[in-house]
Amino acid sequence: MNAAVPSEIVQSSTDRLKITEIFLSLQGESATVGWPTVFVRLTGCPLRCQYCDTAYAFHGGQWRDIADIVSEVVAHGVRHVCVTGGEPLSQKRCLVLLRALCDAGLKVSLETSGAIDIEGVDPRVSRVLDIKTPGSAEVGRNRWENLPLLTARDQVKFVLCGREDYEWARGILETHRLAGRCEVLFSPSKSELEPRQLADWIVADRLPVRFQMQLHKLLWNDEPGR
Repeated sequence: MNAAVPSEIVQSSTDRLKITEIFLSLQGESATVGWPTVFVRLTGCPLRCQYCDTAYAFHGGQWRDIADIVSEVVAHGVRHVCVTGGEPLSQKRCLVLLRALCDAGLKVSLETSGAIDIEGVDPRVSRVLDIKTPGSAEVGRNRWENLPLLTARDQVKFVLCGREDYEWARGILETHRLAGRCEVLFSPSKSELEPRQLADWIVADRLPVRFQMQLHKLLWNDEPGR
């Protein structure tokens, strides 16, 4: 991987973002699961999901120039980069970062809660949109206007806390015909829903969704920076 930082970014970008951490690990979920990936975790989130495993990113962080962020990502020498949070789109300059990472020749994904408009995201970015279920305690924050914007490049994720969430998610899947728009992921909330139970429900109902367990939690048990 020899992607270079475009000279125009280095010379002209004075925009900054508040960053909690940048680290190299394996992607634990979504379409690129298992690939060595650089994670850029932005600080801040307007949501408070009851199962959140990155609450340490709600506050703090350090201001970083976007050009410096891109340079650090490229220096890791891998192809994939994931911009995450918190909620990365809560910082408006996240859109500038996403474009700069794409311009550097990287394969870029964005993990977003779906509570903020995704229309301005660079079309080269794979958007992984997390639809909040009733069990998340933030179902009221879903921005349904985002769903018609999704393409085959994107993914939708449901983190399910129990049978009620499963039935609700199945209804959303059918009402919005999500499986015909992009790949749909169903994941069990750790310690709230047994993975095998969710797998059995999906198989029994022949749902057109992809069962997903978070690889990083199996390997490193929510250890920060992994």
